[in-house]
Amino acid sequence: MSGILFQPVTLRKRVLQNHLAAQAMEGNDGEDGGRPSERTVERYRKLAQGGWGLVVVEALSVTESSLARVNGMILNRRNLDAFKQLVERVKKDNPGICLLFQLTHSGEQSGSFSDRVTLGPGGEGRRSLATDEIDRIRDSFIEASLLAEQAGADGIDFKMCHGYLGAEMLRPANTRADKWGGSFENRTRFLREIVSSARQSFSNDGFITGSRISMYEGIRGGCGTGGSDEIVEDLAEMLESIRLMARLGMDYVNISAGIPALTGAITRPTEPSKHLALHHLRYTKTAAEMIQNESLNIKVIGSAYSSFRQEMPALCEEMLSRRYVDICGLGRQSFADPLTPAKLQSGESVSWCALCSGCTKLMVSQRNDGCVVYNDYYKQELKKLNAK
Repeated sequence: MSGILFQPVTLRKRVLQNHLAAQAMEGNDGEDGGRPSERTVERYRKLAQGGWGLVVVEALSVTESSLARVNGMILNRRNLDAFKQLVERVKKDNPGICLLFQLTHSGEQSGSFSDRVTLGPGGEGRRSLATDEIDRIRDSFIEASLLAEQAGADGIDFKMCHGYLGAEMLRPANTRADKWGGSFENRTRFLREIVSSARQSFSNDGFITGSRISMYEGIRGGCGTGGSDEIVEDLAEMLESIRLMARLGMDYVNISAGIPALTGAITRPTEPSKHLALHHLRYTKTAAEMIQNESLNIKVIGSAYSSFRQEMPALCEEMLSRRYVDICGLGRQSFADPLTPAKLQSGESVSWCALCSGCTKLMVSQRNDGCVVYNDYYKQELKKLNAK
């Protein structure tokens, strides 16, 4: 296959070999205090062999206390050497790969085995964060950003989406009375202070920074609404957040939508709801047109392309040629066939995602998760789960 999809694209100073990104997908297979396991390393080695232009290493927690997955990974100084080894082994398979680390704090999406915290009132097994606790979490993000550079990653993705703490910060429902809530300025303070402090400390001027956001969460007062009691979509503040990212010198915004635990059909459409993926295309088009009209220097990564299966390559070509997106991101498809880009380019048959949500079922059940259709290990894991 030829065309725009497999032409190079520049992200900051890095030239990516194509416009395809393997999105951050939680495999829930860390070990020994949040280190990447051999299974983790092999997952990313396979993606490197698949020739993706960009690969994002999943949801690395900046703290040990708030994890969404029982075997989630933690980027701290104790685990630094293990992450260095992951990067080294992945880049040995593909020296040209661009590898980002996604940094997160699970907040109210933390599992019952963690400290479930929230910005608002507690309840439902959650407790409210104090101002100084948020200060320390901010500092943990800054430290993890510098550790990512030390580990050899090419950049970082701040997870401000899908109901995690970063998304809680941005949404209008964050009506805290302290410096972390209320006004738009206060709700974006978390991102501003992390990015500004981290960028000043990086030793590599080419180190990439970006953020994944939920353009519309589908909840009252959520991201993509116009007020704390609004449910109707209003993208004004999310577009203003993208303007802020550009002013901060960030290199891309990765646009997603929904909250998997609450409005999952928006985030990862299944076969019956696959047309919801069209909203993702509208969100990226809206963001791209604003960026072009205002001459902002920030790229757009789109999401939900796995939902289009066999139609994905042609659709990506269309979105790229119309300049509605700069990079096309695939999550579930990277589980289904980590060699997708290489196969597309060589004309080999691709194993397309079945949109069956089997990987999600494993993840929610706190098991190692991956494709239950094409990978025998995960297929057996699902059988064990269904037999319980």
